[in-house]
Amino acid sequence: MKRVSFAEFGGPDVLHLEDAEEPHAGPGQIRIAVRAAGVNPVDWRIREGQFQKVRPIELPAGVGQDAAGVVDKVGEGVDGVGAGDHVFGRGSSTYAEFAVLSAWARMPEGLTFEEAAGYPSVVETALRVIREVGVRPGQTLLVSGASGGVGSAVLQIARDRGITVIGTAGAANQDFLRSLGALATTYGEGWAERVRRLGRVDAALDLAGSGVIRELVDLTGDRQRVISIADLGAPELGVRYSGVTGNVPQALAEAVGLISQGKLHIPVEKSYTLAEAAAAHIDSQAGHTCGRRVVVV
Repeated sequence: MKRVSFAEFGGPDVLHLEDAEEPHAGPGQIRIAVRAAGVNPVDWRIREGQFQKVRPIELPAGVGQDAAGVVDKVGEGVDGVGAGDHVFGRGSSTYAEFAVLSAWARMPEGLTFEEAAGYPSVVETALRVIREVGVRPGQTLLVSGASGGVGSAVLQIARDRGITVIGTAGAANQDFLRSLGALATTYGEGWAERVRRLGRVDAALDLAGSGVIRELVDLTGDRQRVISIADLGAPELGVRYSGVTGNVPQALAEAVGLISQGKLHIPVEKSYTLAEAAAAHIDSQAGHTCGRRVVVV
């Protein structure tokens, strides 16, 4: 089978499309014929070796953790799903023709494989950080870097829970944020003052890692009410960095409910082939995303 892998840490140029042995589903796992894989910032952070001190991996290694596809084989102890079922979920080395998933759910009716591949990590992260930051109905949540996948999910989930959301993004994505129910403003010089004019901020999320931690703390007045998923230096400023995955099966189940009820929709901004994985990483690192990016197999 074909898969994207890297044999050394570095830039996008270390990614290569190779012939590899097909993976096998172990106990409690399933194997899918991948139709699409989600492109997440964690993918290129792992490729760069940013997490080697806390989550070391052995090289060569595959790329990707989110995917949607058709169940091919099921491991020991797995029930409720069988060959031919359409699923999306979390696994490993998902930029490939076949991948093993350790958490999955049936795809909601009407969702394409490309759309479904963009949800697993995004929704789990969104649900986790909303819970961890402790924002409640009637309060206001500030989301820095709100137009990407996680931001899109946070805005919609928070609004569904009765939380007012202020989102920052580039000028081109202001209408997109408003379409998701957010009070929108641009980042850049004077952004904190623009946020203040929109109202009081009870909690804040840093989703872009653009060096705004100090301003977020100032806006909320409490370091405990700020969480970052993108700035590894956040703990040095007394702010929590949230990078430990929570309950993925539960998050997928909640995602299915929200999607089926029409309360959550994350558009696919751009699709890439396996051979274009490096380009997908370059674009992901550049930011300015409006929704999700996926690799189509």
